[in-house]
Amino acid sequence: MELSQFFKSIIDQDRCAVVICNLQHEIIYMNPTAVQRYAKRGGAALIGKSLLDCHNAQSVEMIKKVLAWFAESREHNRIYTFHNEKENKDVYMVALRDEDGTLIGYYEKHEYRNAETAKQYDFTV
Repeated sequence: MELSQFFKSIIDQDRCAVVICNLQHEIIYMNPTAVQRYAKRGGAALIGKSLLDCHNAQSVEMIKKVLAWFAESREHNRIYTFHNEKENKDVYMVALRDEDGTLIGYYEKHEYRNAETAKQYDFTV
């Protein structure tokens, strides 16, 4: 089994939406949570389209600034973008790099701040 299959499975099992973009801002992958979350905007049909078309002018400007910052240094890999009060989550943009550290794309990382409500090791789910 290829290592890439393991990484895909990690992303697919994430309860947060994961939308991966290349350097041209094209959406190249959406995990199942992202497809469901953005269903009203097209869901899986967004793959291959520009992420920039999904944002207002101010957001587009910031996305481009972050991507330029990622490109400036291999040390620039994660930046906090905002807190979503309604969903109690912090949102980050994260650089994607190849084995040599070359920037190849980016994704948005959501980190929810609510405490887990499931019982530990509840095998009845």
